[in-house]
Amino acid sequence: MADADAIIVGGGLAGLAAAAELGDAGKRVIIVEQEGGGFLGGQAFWSLGGLFLVNTPEQRRLRIRDSRDLAWQDWLGSAQFDRPEDRWPRKVAEAYVDFAAGEMRPWLHAMGMRWWPVVGWAERGGALANGHGNSVPRFHLTWGTGPGVVAPFERRVREHVAKGLITLKFRHQVSRLVKTNGAVTGVAGEILEASNVERGKQSNRTVVGDFELSASAVIVTSGGIGGNHDLVRKVWPVERLGPAPKRMVAGVPHHVDGRMVAITQQAGGAVINADRMWHYVEGIKNWNPIWPNHGIRILSAPSPLWFDALGQRMEAPFFPSFDSLGTLKRILSTGHDYSWFVLTKTIASKEFVLSGSEQNLDFTGKDWRAVLKNRRGGKAPPSVAAFLEKGEDFVVRENLADLVAGMNALSGDNLLDYDRLKAQIVARDREVDHAYTKDAQVTAIRGARNYIGDKIFRVTKPHKILDPKHGPLIAVRLNILTRKTLGGLHTNLNSQVLDGNGEPIAGLYAAGEVAGGGGGGYHGYNALEGTFLGSCIFSGRNAGRHASGR
Repeated sequence: MADADAIIVGGGLAGLAAAAELGDAGKRVIIVEQEGGGFLGGQAFWSLGGLFLVNTPEQRRLRIRDSRDLAWQDWLGSAQFDRPEDRWPRKVAEAYVDFAAGEMRPWLHAMGMRWWPVVGWAERGGALANGHGNSVPRFHLTWGTGPGVVAPFERRVREHVAKGLITLKFRHQVSRLVKTNGAVTGVAGEILEASNVERGKQSNRTVVGDFELSASAVIVTSGGIGGNHDLVRKVWPVERLGPAPKRMVAGVPHHVDGRMVAITQQAGGAVINADRMWHYVEGIKNWNPIWPNHGIRILSAPSPLWFDALGQRMEAPFFPSFDSLGTLKRILSTGHDYSWFVLTKTIASKEFVLSGSEQNLDFTGKDWRAVLKNRRGGKAPPSVAAFLEKGEDFVVRENLADLVAGMNALSGDNLLDYDRLKAQIVARDREVDHAYTKDAQVTAIRGARNYIGDKIFRVTKPHKILDPKHGPLIAVRLNILTRKTLGGLHTNLNSQVLDGNGEPIAGLYAAGEVAGGGGGGYHGYNALEGTFLGSCIFSGRNAGRHASGR
């Protein structure tokens, strides 16, 4: 007799979603997870908790007119599917947009999930209507951030644990998928020494035993490759983005290492679109790190001036919150792997949000009063204030000459010329003296403030950067931040893993980031934000339902 009906490799959000569906169907499930029990929820726990949803009550209350067709237009313009192997990624993407515009919100709401009433406008694009970017705000911030997304699925799983349907096996590291007559029938690997390190911190890999488990279905939900910088550089698309950065910070814990991708390949699973990836360009070193080389992303509204390492202000659409991948390519074109924000304290206080549940304790703790106090008071939120004081990538000065001197001292390469930087800032400042402008960024700021959510909570009224009333001046050195995998194991709509001929491998499924969100890359070349957690929920649910025979 098999040990279970299904084995799930990885206890992150996709794994929990799949397990919950299997448990609901009365199936016996084993979740094997290489980390300890405190790591359940995986990378999703650390996220800001944003979900890509379409035509929701939250949007309609803010007079945002959204639709399934507009969302699909935006997805296609961003994905730019152009390969024969994009057949399944495109099908999964369309199914997800239908889900996000239909059943997704009421289904999650029925599980107890709630959202901040102001919908965020992430990844705005900034080029053409049929190009990359969200035409309207769609980033629904979950009340409780990442832990608030994980909680309903973990609750469902633990209810099935209490009933004896689901078994959690922590510190079990899978190294082989077992095959019988061409079908995957189990997993084998090593039992690791017990670890009591705090969630996210690096644990040991000391082997104390072996294990082998059997089941009629195995679902791989082991996440992406962002914690393995050697692997990121190995698959880096040099021709498309430029040379891989020599220096990067890690936006995910060390255990997001991609090891299950190769293990699944050894069992016959195909990998597609491995060169598609999603790394951020607004990374800062965490002054209080949790995992090795821990980086945090600044999610800024459009007002900071953005300069490359050579001191050239970046052109449209390379403004904060507009085009992540395009900006990455633009930065690397200089031959350097960092860039600079230059802004005022007024801008930082209103427009800087830091990624991560631990950086937004007011939202994570569901404290309405703290949120309103921190986000509308004219002072920087506590997490931002801490980085202004302690962050190694921050320079705060009273005047521009001292700021530029501090920037050159921080970078150590003396690439910035004060007169050149000043001339560009003064020219931009003149553009806010009148109601007209040829400066695309000033136009973008004014356009953003037409949205009531941005005007109240996110985007400052345009003002002169060199106006001392808005000081002091702030410069932030921005690093490349590894984060998400856009390609991966080739799957179909049911999350079944496909072989090199495009045929399903009996008994084998993959969901979440290890499958590029689903299909082997349902984002295509670009992501619209809120689609990573959404993909874990959607593809995990599909895997669990199909594996249970539903």
